[in-house]
Amino acid sequence: MKLPALTSFHFFTVAAQTESFVQAARLLHVTHGAVSRQVRLLEEAIGVELFERRNRAIFLNDAGRLLYNVTRPFFEQLEGTVYRLQREAREEVLVVSCEPTIAMKWLILRLPDFQAAHPNLQLQLLAAGGPIDFARSGADVAVRRDDFHWDKSIHSETICEEWIGPVCTPTLRPEGQRLDGLRLLRSKTRPLAWDNWMRLVDVAAPEATWLEYEHFYLCIQAAAAGLGVSMASLLMVQDELESGQLVAPFGFRRDGSRYCLLSPRSFDDGSKCRVFLDWITEQMADSARRVEAQ
Repeated sequence: MKLPALTSFHFFTVAAQTESFVQAARLLHVTHGAVSRQVRLLEEAIGVELFERRNRAIFLNDAGRLLYNVTRPFFEQLEGTVYRLQREAREEVLVVSCEPTIAMKWLILRLPDFQAAHPNLQLQLLAAGGPIDFARSGADVAVRRDDFHWDKSIHSETICEEWIGPVCTPTLRPEGQRLDGLRLLRSKTRPLAWDNWMRLVDVAAPEATWLEYEHFYLCIQAAAAGLGVSMASLLMVQDELESGQLVAPFGFRRDGSRYCLLSPRSFDDGSKCRVFLDWITEQMADSARRVEAQ
């Protein structure tokens, strides 16, 4: 017997999983008519109906459930095997997804150290933030702050606590512990950063003026240009603090959040992901030590 095309089995499996041609079409990025057509072709090829069709709804019948119990693990195993083959083919390449500001202001500047320590491991950097689909992005690991929820299937390791504080040019350093009369810069991507810091240090600024930027990175650049006082992460301004371009008149405080390294798989000893985890954890710890020593 000649089996029907694999595409028909694939479309059937997704339709069986969702029990909806419309939902299956969305997952497969085709029209619901295409799903219905492939399922009908499969039924005609094997001579057995697989769904009960009632009032535009579909339900697996006994034959459908029997076939689904075979095709579901088959496609899961096929997907896993393809993923392993792709991973092995690029075993010497590590794809890292990182929040844009951390990537630009901290990570890229330290990559020469990583390349020198691991010359046989090529690192590719993707700038992205928030939730990540590892399969779609092709990333092996992701550097993220824990300001969103990730699924339990994602493995995570804490690499650094978040430290925040106001920064500005030396000429704008505030008098004493007051922010009144200053222009404070805040970003749409971290809108509560100032509120969180003021609560931590019990400081208010009722007479300050506010200027909003689209992104944290732009706030830091504006502060470096002398346009005001910006809230910043310690990691994002370390080099500017060391050069004297910026000062942190109030120091930095832990805000209760943390940076994590995420992965779709556990960080096995000796793996390239473990190598990167150990390196970035030490680099972030060193950054914190250097700022605290100033």
